[in-house]
Amino acid sequence: MIILGIDPGYATVGYGVISLEGSKYKAIDYGVINTPKTDSLPIRLTKISDGIDVLMDKYKPDAVAIEELFFQNNQKTAILVAEARGAILLSLYKKSKNLYEYTPLQIKQAMTGYGRAEKVQIQHMVTLMLGLKEIPKPDDAADALAVALTHAQIGRFSSLFGI
Repeated sequence: MIILGIDPGYATVGYGVISLEGSKYKAIDYGVINTPKTDSLPIRLTKISDGIDVLMDKYKPDAVAIEELFFQNNQKTAILVAEARGAILLSLYKKSKNLYEYTPLQIKQAMTGYGRAEKVQIQHMVTLMLGLKEIPKPDDAADALAVALTHAQIGRFSSLFGI
């Protein structure tokens, strides 16, 4: 099973692609889709959407897991991330109906057994579970791998869209 994990953002979108064979996990690819600050929001959303299309076409994942938004103090940032997340979901849904959503709490619990785990604890578990030599960089990519691993562990049965 190939799983694509997404950490949504509008400046940086993290992605992580893993395979699950039996109970063994393997990192296939990870990285980020970056959008320049100098670009307008519609151009940034287009670049994000195009980047998602490339990932979906290249890896043809069996499932896609995306982190749910959490409350942010900066209302403008929250709105921009929500808009980017909408573009991401639309791109994903056009290519796959196997979409799953996880809250930060669910991801922390799946990765560490503790819902209030620190970011570095999650990064260490991602590194350990995937047998990597070092923590994946940048942080957005490590976060996306954690989302994919969360789905591999707990979420193969409930679709975001009920399909």
